[in-house]
Amino acid sequence: MAEQRSIRDRGVVIDDAFAGLQRWGLRIIVIAAAAYIAGWGIGHIWVVLFPASIALIVATVLSPPVSWMRRKGLPAAAAAGIVIVSFLATLGAVVTFLIPQVTDQAGEIASSASGGLQEVRDWLTGEPFNLSENQISAAIAALQDKLQDSASAISEGVFTTISTATSIIINLVLILMLTFFFIKDGHRFLPWLRTLGGARAGDHLTEVLGRVWTTLGSFIRTQTLVSFIDALIIGVGLAILGSPLALPLAVITFFGGYIPIVGAFVSGGVAVLVTLVTNDYKDALIALIIVIAVQQLEGNVLSPILQGKTMNLHPAVVLLSVTAGGSLFGITGAFLAVPVAASVAEILRYVNERIDDSVSVLAPKDDGRAAEILANDELPG
Repeated sequence: MAEQRSIRDRGVVIDDAFAGLQRWGLRIIVIAAAAYIAGWGIGHIWVVLFPASIALIVATVLSPPVSWMRRKGLPAAAAAGIVIVSFLATLGAVVTFLIPQVTDQAGEIASSASGGLQEVRDWLTGEPFNLSENQISAAIAALQDKLQDSASAISEGVFTTISTATSIIINLVLILMLTFFFIKDGHRFLPWLRTLGGARAGDHLTEVLGRVWTTLGSFIRTQTLVSFIDALIIGVGLAILGSPLALPLAVITFFGGYIPIVGAFVSGGVAVLVTLVTNDYKDALIALIIVIAVQQLEGNVLSPILQGKTMNLHPAVVLLSVTAGGSLFGITGAFLAVPVAASVAEILRYVNERIDDSVSVLAPKDDGRAAEILANDELPG
């Protein structure tokens, strides 16, 4: 029997194939069950995870000045306090001067955008396209309803969508307090974790969390700069065209920039539609050219230069992440999608490096340099 088994006839090959499918099937089922349980757990403690996640992201931006002050000899608590107060003062100034203009004119922006959609429909149903009303009416109506709903949400306040299980005030206080503690004591966390985990596990956790922290900080700081440049160029362009809603549209563009690809596309589309109604089709065409030019500048110049290889996420991954996050958790999920995807990608890169280190020297060369190939965007051979 053993001799028959050693001869790899068709029966043995098929049996081995089904054995492999069985092993991988069980593994996939176990992984899917673990992911389901993890998702169920996250959903039940989201009221805690949400403020912690936002505070962590804010802390990645505020920690560099705190670290600089500590190196100059200032106590950690004093440095964190100064940075938090400065951050709140800046945020308060922005909210005081800019947000009211957006909320006051949100209805006008939505109405103008809806009117722009109506003009686009009239244009498509006329010469030379002659499209059927039924082909576009449903889509236009859905977009108009979405714009009106969005206007209502904006007019109620920028932060009305960030909390479902508790009040906005409690969330803001929690975020503020957690941010203070993160930037005050964050430098102690990784050494404590290394001691707790031991020489082997502690070193791995310290290294991968340090990389994730660096990636998050780089993403938020760079995306803020890129969003500001986009909003500045579009805002100035709309002001030159004489758009009465140039400032609120620039503010919407800035905040939309934190949702890569989708945010820029939507805010740019709204700016063009509003210009079509407030001005004319010539100015709307110029606005469209400005929006396309800004998006090309962001995609081909600003993001590659400023982000470098820190994020190293394919646009398809970014788009799918934003879509999934927005579908599951709304605006909050769309905002957190890319930071989460970038963190997961950084963890996978580290795991890949450790796999490379463990591959035998007798294995094919490419088996031991997969992390290098992926990092350099190479194809083997």
